[in-house]
Amino acid sequence: MSPNSLLPLLLLVAACGGRPPDPGQTPPATTTLVADEANLLKLTLTPAARERLGIATVTVGPAEVGRVRETSGEIVAPSGAGGVPTGSLSNLAQIGSQQAVADGEVERARAQLNLARIALARSAQLVAEEAGSLRARDEAAAALATAEAQAGAAIAQRRLLGPAVAGLGNMDVLWLRVPVFGSDLTRMAQGAPVVVSPLGAGNDRRSATPVQAPPSANMAAGTVDFYYTIDNRDRLYRIGQRVAVRVPLGATLAGLSIPMSAIVRDIHGGEWVYENPAPETYSRQRIETAWSDGTHAIVARGLRPGAVIVTSGAMELFGTEFGVAH
Repeated sequence: MSPNSLLPLLLLVAACGGRPPDPGQTPPATTTLVADEANLLKLTLTPAARERLGIATVTVGPAEVGRVRETSGEIVAPSGAGGVPTGSLSNLAQIGSQQAVADGEVERARAQLNLARIALARSAQLVAEEAGSLRARDEAAAALATAEAQAGAAIAQRRLLGPAVAGLGNMDVLWLRVPVFGSDLTRMAQGAPVVVSPLGAGNDRRSATPVQAPPSANMAAGTVDFYYTIDNRDRLYRIGQRVAVRVPLGATLAGLSIPMSAIVRDIHGGEWVYENPAPETYSRQRIETAWSDGTHAIVARGLRPGAVIVTSGAMELFGTEFGVAH
């Protein structure tokens, strides 16, 4: 073989590392078998350590809750008879102008009605004294009926425009408008109350009951509006305010109920609880929650009925296991 033909072979050997590594040299990387989740560490505490960490446990039991859908809603003035029309709240100056015109029309209709009553009474008196004609009396009676109809129509139109805009901030009862997607209508418990809370402040929760309202929907969004009445005597809510709403669905959810304080989460978002299989012994168990209300959660998998889990001190056990103070 010529020297020129050996050159590519030598270059290939050099690129691949040349010679095998020295047995005494430390490799740059090593692999170690990691235990799976079935062989996690078990923590054993002394009674003094358990008391110092404030460990408390509870026995897991089955529970059944109604499914809910988290959505948002808008506080509106009572709509329909005695309320502000839906969609008009974005321009209160316009609705206020319409109310002023309607108030004037009501007063005009009432004045016309009063004149018609006086004319009929006068015509009837003349007929009784044989000084007037029956035709004039009948025409006065027809004019009175027309005035009554016009006054009734004016009052009904004014009622549809709702209370005066100036008094909207002092209403004891408000309405809640909740847009629901058409795909959720068959699963929604349409006659059931909903739970309302301010955005970002879920501690204040109150029930809102369904109420009949003129039909409204948003074709572009594919939603249908449902209306509920809500007690606002404490003036917590304002017209136009966005709120969080829990809409009940018809189905129920069954599983194991645990307190939210028992759940710890790792950096990847995994959910864990600490079981207490034996006295002073604790082991971390992965779970999967299917529902929670901020206080309790329903576990879909990962626990068995009757298991004893840690409810107070779970974060302290987590820090003890990984050597991180909490």
